[in-house]
Amino acid sequence: MPHVVTQACCGDAACAFACPVNCIHPTPDEPDFATSDMVYIDPQACVDCGACVRACPVGAIKPASRLTPDEQVFVELNALFHVGSDVGNGLESRTRPAQAPVPPVVRLPPERRLDVAVVGAGPAALYAADELLKQRGVRVTVVDRLPTPHGLVRAGVAPDHQHTKAITDLFARIEAQPGFSYALGLEVGVDVTHEQLLQRHDAVVYATGASADRRLGIPGEDLPGNTTATAVVAWYNGHPDHVDIPIDLDAERTVVVGNGNVALDVARVLLSDPAELARTDIADHALEALRTSRLRCVELVARRGPAQAAFTVPELVGLLHHPDVDVVVPQRDLLDGDDVKSRLLREGTTAEPVAGRRHVLLRFLAAPVEVLGEGAVTGVRLTRTRLETDVDGTVRAVPTGELDDVATASVLRSVGYRSTPVPGVPFDPVAHRIPNVGGRVLDAPDGALLPRTYVVGWAKRGPTGFIGTNKSCSLETVNHLLADVALGRLDPESASVPPGRSGRVQDLAGLDLDAWRRLDAHERATGREQGRPRRKVVDRARMLDVVNGAASAR
Repeated sequence: MPHVVTQACCGDAACAFACPVNCIHPTPDEPDFATSDMVYIDPQACVDCGACVRACPVGAIKPASRLTPDEQVFVELNALFHVGSDVGNGLESRTRPAQAPVPPVVRLPPERRLDVAVVGAGPAALYAADELLKQRGVRVTVVDRLPTPHGLVRAGVAPDHQHTKAITDLFARIEAQPGFSYALGLEVGVDVTHEQLLQRHDAVVYATGASADRRLGIPGEDLPGNTTATAVVAWYNGHPDHVDIPIDLDAERTVVVGNGNVALDVARVLLSDPAELARTDIADHALEALRTSRLRCVELVARRGPAQAAFTVPELVGLLHHPDVDVVVPQRDLLDGDDVKSRLLREGTTAEPVAGRRHVLLRFLAAPVEVLGEGAVTGVRLTRTRLETDVDGTVRAVPTGELDDVATASVLRSVGYRSTPVPGVPFDPVAHRIPNVGGRVLDAPDGALLPRTYVVGWAKRGPTGFIGTNKSCSLETVNHLLADVALGRLDPESASVPPGRSGRVQDLAGLDLDAWRRLDAHERATGREQGRPRRKVVDRARMLDVVNGAASAR
């Protein structure tokens, strides 16, 4: 009986490299890895050895005989990916050659010692730290402006996706390696400069992500009642910067512009039974607000059709099988395609909501042209669209001019993300990322290499891929950093700012690894008292109380 990858897949691809028979694809060195929803196991080639199960950091792989009824769809999806692209299944599938060899890891000379600062503490940062610490003689200090690490795994993954958050166990193993340290609560450009980091370390790796939301660029977008899906995610996950943002749960309907995975997460969490959410690590303030919520419908607006929907197949499967939430697609005539998303929507949704049931309404072929209201949001005006295919195969949504007004007091935009500049570090204002070649930072777009400065994750490649995509992304950057050591590019005489060795950045004000472990232990302990994985501390001052052992911390 073959093994099957399920919706918990994080894109790490560790399973692909653990597989002895090359039956898991796409791998990081295959062109469609960056665009695939997940990795897939070939049921014909699988020898049922279980190596992939042991390698997966989020428990996403199961024997087919142990799948729940809701997970049976993944048997077919895993098979479809491997049968060839001529079946019209909507997956980027093809018959695959043997896996390309993994690039060899560059090794430091035995006598070389290396101190590296990594700015950011999310998955990309920790994967980069892990790759660096595989070398002898390396020390890594991970710097982040927040007092807590793990980035979007802590503040971005939905609280009802605890299987995905299990990747923090891998992060804990990385943190436990000799040479690893944290400097948390330290912001580059405020508490320390890029130049100071270079003075204290041989190299700096930026893993600052893409934290800003793209705007719609339409009238009314700044009216009270507008916010972003990202802010809502941060609110219910207890991000200290977003605890007090205004979330309107008094109306029965809210509109989300966009239909990617974040939009689906927001819709699902806002409509879920609070009693079920009380078993997760959702922030206390959000749980209390949702207990009195009047929200009954979250409407997701998308410019294009079901086949082009931005959400991934695994996320859609999870939503369609949610016990508390129905999925409604009024435009049933749009679901006649033979692609996977259209078929799943055709089989798992209704045309009308069921009375008394909370529901997600998916509206396709519609684009916002104006947010309505004078002193606050009262609705959103949409234009219907039609699809046109360019000569290169790109499917575009073209406005028809036919307008439709949707009444709502709340509009959430979820149309993509972009990086923001780090003071003292080059930034490409067009691509919205740090200019680089393979992770080596350039002094300007298409410019020269900036000595001893590197980048990983979304700040490097833009907001693409999943948590585990950062593993291969970080390996590329770290290999280039190590190659630069061999080329003498990190030697003091070749550096624009020679390392001063006046102490590592962790010697500056900030919380260290032991402080994070005390806070983590406290959150887990107080969570266990309520049958939850953790109870997050969301206030910075209270975090310090916990770390310092203040009696009032509980």
